Amino acid sequence: MHNLSVYQKVFLLLGSNLGERLQILQSAAGMVEERVGTIRAASSIYETAPWGVLDQPVFLNQILEVQTELMPEEVLRIILEIEHELGRIRYERWGARVIDIDILYFNDLVQDSARLTLPHPRLHERRFTLIPLTEIAPDFLHPLLQKTSLELLADCDDPGAVIKIS
Repeated sequence: MHNLSVYQKVFLLLGSNLGERLQILQSAAGMVEERVGTIRAASSIYETAPWGVLDQPVFLNQILEVQTELMPEEVLRIILEIEHELGRIRYERWGARVIDIDILYFNDLVQDSARLTLPHPRLHERRFTLIPLTEIAPDFLHPLLQKTSLELLADCDDPGAVIKIS
């Protein structure tokens, strides 16, 4: 078993732009709580412009702070399972998807492997990530950039719309 004796803090970004987006985010959050760990904080839900591939429906996004005993690779395996169970099919990078779950931070761990890069390599470039992250963790320090969520948001030049809906 890959469990550690101490709890880890992991920030997950949930996104959906196909199907019943709100219901899908709620299902994903429930599955995360069941399989990964306790949700300690959840951002509001935001409607956000697509990023990367622009010709697609708008997203709903939410960030969860989860307390887990699992190792990063185990969390990745579980969230990929959850995506699959909720109907995610990967056919286009940054394309439309029923559900997307990304690991943004795993404590202050820095890792770059074939399967997982931590912190998420593009989180500081995306308002749809930084706005909900700033809501629940404004002072969390990016371990490589040495800036808080608030500072990263202030520096971000992503023009994409991010609108709080609930």
